[in-house]
Amino acid sequence: MPQVKITSSSGPAVINYTISTPNAENAQSIDPTLPIILFLHPVYIGHVIFHNQFSDINLRRFNLIGFDSRGHGTTTGAIPSTYRRIDAAEDVFRFMEALRLPPCHLVGMSLGACVALQTAISYPEKVLSLFMLSPLPLIEPEIVAEGRQEIYDCWVEGRKESNKEALLDAVFGALQLGFNGHQDPLVNALIQSTMPKAMVNWSPEHFEEYHTISVKFFTDRKPHPLHVLQGIKCPIQILQCGQDIAYPVEFAEELRDRLSEAGVDVRLTQVVDAPHFGCVTNPEEINENLYEWVLENQKGYIPPAKGTVVSPFQSELAKYGLDESDSNKSDSDEDDLMVV
Repeated sequence: MPQVKITSSSGPAVINYTISTPNAENAQSIDPTLPIILFLHPVYIGHVIFHNQFSDINLRRFNLIGFDSRGHGTTTGAIPSTYRRIDAAEDVFRFMEALRLPPCHLVGMSLGACVALQTAISYPEKVLSLFMLSPLPLIEPEIVAEGRQEIYDCWVEGRKESNKEALLDAVFGALQLGFNGHQDPLVNALIQSTMPKAMVNWSPEHFEEYHTISVKFFTDRKPHPLHVLQGIKCPIQILQCGQDIAYPVEFAEELRDRLSEAGVDVRLTQVVDAPHFGCVTNPEEINENLYEWVLENQKGYIPPAKGTVVSPFQSELAKYGLDESDSNKSDSDEDDLMVV
């Protein structure tokens, strides 16, 4: 996958990214005649988590771009202890500048939704619309913050003491947070693909950076003042996952009401049976919502969908046991998860 160098107030970084167009799963450049959807991933798993979106025939009528943020995937770059949503949004802006991207439709999940919202605040001219999947609440609930800290503590113990059981506790904690403990071939392949990169990115010399992006980023937040939210110029759709154990629908409703109070064009929809990382487990409903959302907020002709498309992540995930026909197979047996 290609890489591009950026420099922001957080320092230099080499960003690993993917461009998919209607005609190529691994393109070197966008099709300038088509809209761009820019995907911002959550914590723990890089932009490979959007495998089911990049393999959707309707979404592939557009340019799809994803990248690994600092501390994820094969992106490299220091993470200052003060790295927060404003800094992450600046990285998004610098990435868009480096690729000379026109204004995009932003899709963010969880932490990525927080960053997408901040991008629309800090750089409103770069954002055509926002699709916020499983967004963070205005304030992180104490019980969720404690869970994030526990995942971090287990990881640190596992790495310091070469304690495989503690590492597994960290993995299963993240699995519970993101997927309610649900496992299937895709979830397992995502975890297997992530672990080798995580062992590098979150090694002992990077513990503080890992704590910054996995704990402090979430807990050191305050609601945006109304006058700040009033600077948003694009429409927003919030999509809440009904089985999200961290953030029930009341948090999404509170966010919607806050944005609405600021005069933002916002709507709230729900996928009833999806967990926090619902784009993996419930792609049909989420992809349809996203596809219709982009069409609604985009002018101009869009060519018909191709008969078939291939995900740019298929070959990577196949190394970890994912067959193309595996996406909807379910397996809840924890013993089938092998972390190496």
